[in-house]
Amino acid sequence: MTFKDHVLQLLNEGLAGKPSLFLIDCTITDAFKIMVTLDGDYGVQLQDCIDISRAIEHNLDREEQDFSLEVASVGVGSPLKLVRQYVKNVGRILIVKLATETIEAQLVEANENFITLAWEAREQKKIGKGKETVQKKREIPYSDIREAVVTVKF
Repeated sequence: MTFKDHVLQLLNEGLAGKPSLFLIDCTITDAFKIMVTLDGDYGVQLQDCIDISRAIEHNLDREEQDFSLEVASVGVGSPLKLVRQYVKNVGRILIVKLATETIEAQLVEANENFITLAWEAREQKKIGKGKETVQKKREIPYSDIREAVVTVKF
């Protein structure tokens, strides 16, 4: 078993004990630097990172292969990658980049095939002069999304 396979096996075993956590990325460089990025249905606590780090580190032999290990939660401005992340963020505001436009809207639904965004827009009245506020709603398949990021408003 290669070093990478062994690390991934240990990582999966560690995550099996914490079903609310899920893997976003695991990178192992040529210099054996292991970088694990996690997310969770209810967020990621410091203790979760410690537990996963221990699950990996305590089962590898530094005498056999020296390595460095970094376990972290996904950052606030990080793009969403998995359907599970979209589901977790229903109700929050996203900035979604598509091929021809960028939409900032509330994520109102996420399923296996698409997301649904809702927002208000000012448009020209159909009759008369001036503008009116209209409610917009749009379903967007995941395949059309180039990047989606949760925004944090203060």
